[in-house]
Amino acid sequence: MIYLYIRHTVVSYARWKEVFDNHLAARQAGGATQEVLLLRNVGTPQEIVVILGWCDLAQAQLFAQSVSWQMMLQEMGVRGVPEVGFWEKVG
Repeated sequence: MIYLYIRHTVVSYARWKEVFDNHLAARQAGGATQEVLLLRNVGTPQEIVVILGWCDLAQAQLFAQSVSWQMMLQEMGVRGVPEVGFWEKVG
């Protein structure tokens, strides 16, 4: 299992969450699992961290570079360039 880590700032959490929820099918078609962790900065609620489970690294990388993902970020109101990383569970 691979985890796609995304940290970004958004204009509106409500708008971001609506778009995020509406793109579930696109994420799953790209290999995402049901595993999702959403975190919001207590002091800066527009700062969001998302950790998504993926079946494998290649699928997660393809999704993170896809036109669909870029369009989703724009629709979500993401400011700037998100911090993206690929992680694995250890221990």
